[in-house]
Amino acid sequence: MNSKMFNFSRNKKPTTTVNSDMVSKQRRYDSLVRALHADIFRYGYWLCGDKHVAEDITQETFLRAWRSLESLKDDKAAKAWLITILRRENARRFERKQFNYSDVEQETIEDHISSSNEDQAEQHLIRRQIAKLELEYREPLLLQVIGGFSGEEIAGILELNRNTVMTRLFRARNQLKDVLEQPQVRGQSNG
Repeated sequence: MNSKMFNFSRNKKPTTTVNSDMVSKQRRYDSLVRALHADIFRYGYWLCGDKHVAEDITQETFLRAWRSLESLKDDKAAKAWLITILRRENARRFERKQFNYSDVEQETIEDHISSSNEDQAEQHLIRRQIAKLELEYREPLLLQVIGGFSGEEIAGILELNRNTVMTRLFRARNQLKDVLEQPQVRGQSNG
């Protein structure tokens, strides 16, 4: 008899290779979560202004990342990839149900950086003013300041032209500068 006729398993992966692939995927995923979870949560919190919602969309982001981890070809692009997933997950919230978020809720953003009371007041003032920016200016600014992304990367994440992103960043910084230089706004940070 022909030995090739009875070799049914020659096109199948051996069980040890499958297990090895799963272990490799799990390690890669665990590394991704450890390295980027805090950044992804922080950005999610800035987007929605609610700790519990931010936790939910961050968890859903990493669940979706696990499911499609093989589509991430370059680990250096992981942060941008996860931010894109997070933004889409946040958009899905609004497709499912309309929420009422006010600017006041945006002002309650917590930051666990330990610093002096004066520094904390200054940070609170800046966060409050950023939260008041229109979304088209706020989002690129947050991606740059919190995410550490370049204009080119922000353009890819937001699916915009790079020049549009750079203009929005310029306008966002100018709007913040104008507001923060007003004496009545400055005085509010002390009281």
